[in-house]
Amino acid sequence: MKTRKLGSLEVSELGLGCMGMSAFYGSSDEAEAIVTIQRALELGINFLDTAQLYGPLTNEELVGRAIKGHRDEYVIATKFARRMDGATPGDMSTVGELDGSAAHVHSSIEGSLKRLGTDYVDLYYQHRVDPNVEIEETVGAMAELVQQGKVRHIGLSEAAPETIRRAQAVHPITAVQTEYSLWSRDPESEILPTCRELGIGFVPYSPLGRGFLSGNFTSTDDLAPDDFRRTQPRWSGDNLEANLRLVAKLKEIAEEKRITPAQLAIAWVLAQGEDVVPIPGTRRRTYLEQNAAAADVELSADDLSRIEAELPEVAGDRYNEAGMASVNL
Repeated sequence: MKTRKLGSLEVSELGLGCMGMSAFYGSSDEAEAIVTIQRALELGINFLDTAQLYGPLTNEELVGRAIKGHRDEYVIATKFARRMDGATPGDMSTVGELDGSAAHVHSSIEGSLKRLGTDYVDLYYQHRVDPNVEIEETVGAMAELVQQGKVRHIGLSEAAPETIRRAQAVHPITAVQTEYSLWSRDPESEILPTCRELGIGFVPYSPLGRGFLSGNFTSTDDLAPDDFRRTQPRWSGDNLEANLRLVAKLKEIAEEKRITPAQLAIAWVLAQGEDVVPIPGTRRRTYLEQNAAAADVELSADDLSRIEAELPEVAGDRYNEAGMASVNL
């Protein structure tokens, strides 16, 4: 596994998104999740992505248990955004409102450090921008965490280009995280160019379209009853039918190259630039190993042109109305 640079932070060229190990995608197997995180390191994947929201709170604890005794071999990214004062682990309904205030930045890191069992975080993101707090206040407080040694690098998630510029003027931003894949290409117009202009790394989450691009789903019946994807526009009705055609074309190209659709989708993201580090999520070693093999897939200029020309456009928004209201702020 090669490495790439997010700003000045060196990480494996593929990361591991840990969210689904604890939240949003139905039941989970903690023992399998822990050995998956440990297997990632054996494969050369040292970049782990978690957040206080995942669970809530339980995913950071899981990651902490998995890395115990090997903390310095991993690059740990976590995130803050919503108030967790009254949050009950595992109960998303108890999560509070967005709070980008300086006080909340300082209190949030303490909880994350405790749950992760570490005294520093390699990369600390604001998970969602708080529209009621100036980004200068939020990033200024994050910069203080860097000065205190509790955080080594700071980042933003789902931030608009102007927000990124304002944040960068306060303190160097190492990475911006946004959904990006063959079915979520919005960042290409403004966000990715802004990051490149400013020397900021780009971390695509859900490079497999929340698993859709794996080709393993044909209807919402394939999802657990409490899987949040059941409520998302791209997974239902006419949108689903249209998006299944996109996956069919992806499968066709992947079969010709003798790889899986998931490997083709990840390889495409990797091919978008050396400053791009996707973090496909999985709960199982089997899929982790398959995803890791995507780093060895080489796509020619002809391959990339064909994907561009033949894959139909995605249908539907990537989140429901409430979710879309919280991105690109």
